[in-house]
Amino acid sequence: MNILITGICGFVGSTVAEALLDQAASSDLTITGIDNFSRNGSWLNRDRLQARGVRILHGDIRTAADLEAIGPFDWVIDAAANPSVLAGVDGKSSTRQLVENNLGGTINLLEACKRWKAGFILLSTSRVYSIPPLANLEVEVQDRAFHPPSNNQEQGTNNEEPRTKNQEPRTRNQELPGFSRSGISESFSTAPPVSLYGSTKITSELLALEYGLTFDFPVWINRCGVMAGARQFGKPDQGIFAFWLHSWREGRPLKYIGFDGLGHQVRDCLHPRDLAPLLVKQMATKNQEPGTTTPRVINLSGGLASTMSLRQLSDWCTERFPDSPTRDFLPPVAEVLKPEVRPFDLPWVVLDHSLATETWGWKPTTSVTDILEEIADFADQNPDWIAVSA
Repeated sequence: MNILITGICGFVGSTVAEALLDQAASSDLTITGIDNFSRNGSWLNRDRLQARGVRILHGDIRTAADLEAIGPFDWVIDAAANPSVLAGVDGKSSTRQLVENNLGGTINLLEACKRWKAGFILLSTSRVYSIPPLANLEVEVQDRAFHPPSNNQEQGTNNEEPRTKNQEPRTRNQELPGFSRSGISESFSTAPPVSLYGSTKITSELLALEYGLTFDFPVWINRCGVMAGARQFGKPDQGIFAFWLHSWREGRPLKYIGFDGLGHQVRDCLHPRDLAPLLVKQMATKNQEPGTTTPRVINLSGGLASTMSLRQLSDWCTERFPDSPTRDFLPPVAEVLKPEVRPFDLPWVVLDHSLATETWGWKPTTSVTDILEEIADFADQNPDWIAVSA
């Protein structure tokens, strides 16, 4: 099998490539990767991949000619994206840059799949889900983290700390289609606003499905939770677990932003190597026969078992790096007055991966503790990683 992985020298692309090689049942798997090396530190993954027989091409999927010069391939795994929800609105990147990379690049890949008659797998994101209902979720504080309430009673009775406030009226969580205490399912609304980043990914999903149906090639859409692991190029608006842990290890100042200012916002985390078993199964399929109902769009996440708030992550870092001065930069509860609020911030984002489990028998196998320990060990070996990847 001949596979093309885009963004292969990024954290997700490189980890998936190595995991697929580890999963390969025979030596007939050939992986080619393309990367424009625009992400600081991405070149560090090139030698490691090449040592395992991966062919690395320096190219840009935004340029159709770069794709016309290569191929054909049996499958394309699209792991190239600007993954920041603030992209195009934070003044650090342009909207055109975002759209051309995340959407224009996907269009070029789909045209190539049509030409090569190749299957297409899009690594999408939890950020395709509608922001207003998620921003206004009912949440309460339990064990230093936001949680959906366990009953239908009004919140605010928890004595630990006050819950987050919002200007807009809330809709009770049990009235939100596609939402449960297990997380956000694939049926949750994707209506705008979803951020510019989210809109490029949901549009890419729709185009991929249309191309596959129109030109008769298989397409799978995998909406992934927050990726985390060693070698991730962590930034505050992207790889938050790696960024927080590396910053703590290096003694850099950190602060909680938004909501109650105490770091109670929650995410689940997923190691990208856990994607490999599912990708192998997806690439073993052909186009769906008439009457089959295998879902083309699924959530992949660490789920409830891998959730952690920033405050809980800080507690973990305090124990793992007891000599770091970072803890002194975080304000005590009494000093939190008016926490800074950023656009697109959400209090609790956990993807429900039960559809992937029911359909494919897939479950994540790397626990959140194992992920954090892996990052911490890597941080010990690379004490200036933030400077490398920032």
